[in-house]
Amino acid sequence: MVPMYLFQLLVFLVSLLFLTFGKKYAMITCYIKYVIDADKLQAFEAYAKMWIPLVNKFGGTHHGYFLPHEGANTVAVALFSFDSLAAYEIYRAESMDDVVCQAAYAHAQETKCIVSYERSFMKPIFDAD
Repeated sequence: MVPMYLFQLLVFLVSLLFLTFGKKYAMITCYIKYVIDADKLQAFEAYAKMWIPLVNKFGGTHHGYFLPHEGANTVAVALFSFDSLAAYEIYRAESMDDVVCQAAYAHAQETKCIVSYERSFMKPIFDAD
């Protein structure tokens, strides 16, 4: 377990780097593929609806959750973007202390709606330039 003061120092350094150089780094989009319990789809949907405003609150842009409709009924996807990987790391650190974020985490743990997930980071391309 990392001591809290080291974690806080890391958050400070990442914040400083972002404020100094943040605009030089490319935007990143976080792609999360969830394996969910098909019998707990409503619980997962409630979890998803909790996170959308939270990502936005911490400076990201949430592109939505995509729930099973046709085909595999155990796969869901979430997409959200931050100005840089540093901005994403700040969000991750700050969300650890946020009461509403903790409630969202607790909901997923209590309902066991998420079986597993994989997180990947992508570089978005929005136009042909």
